[in-house]
Amino acid sequence: MNENRRQILEMLAAGKITADEAERLISAVEKEPASSASEANGSEPRPKTKAKYIRVVVDDNGKGTGATKANIRVPMQLLRSGVKLAALIPKAAQAHVNDALHEHGVMLDLSQIKPENLEELVDQLDELTVDVDDKDVKVRVFCE
Repeated sequence: MNENRRQILEMLAAGKITADEAERLISAVEKEPASSASEANGSEPRPKTKAKYIRVVVDDNGKGTGATKANIRVPMQLLRSGVKLAALIPKAAQAHVNDALHEHGVMLDLSQIKPENLEELVDQLDELTVDVDDKDVKVRVFCE
């Protein structure tokens, strides 16, 4: 076991980080040697793998048990399928759906979502990381 992995596991055991954070750190540590080794050999670096999931984690922010309140992992393929299905909604129905979304504060226009633009959207989501700290909860949204 390398030193970085041991330190991460020690932080996890001490309760300094969550299991999800430990998993992300270990993944990052495992990727580093491969990329630096390929650079040292003068070979082409491997292309970055595309994210397969969007993860949403809601943790208790130290106000109670410290347990995870929500841990949601949404496959990117579901996003792709949803966009393709949205294209099948009749124009008349799109207006009703858009009105209902706007009433609930979701400023989204279904007519603007095109399957041909999906891969660009997914590529942008690949770099997504959102951290929200509130007095009661910590919310993290990221791709993996």
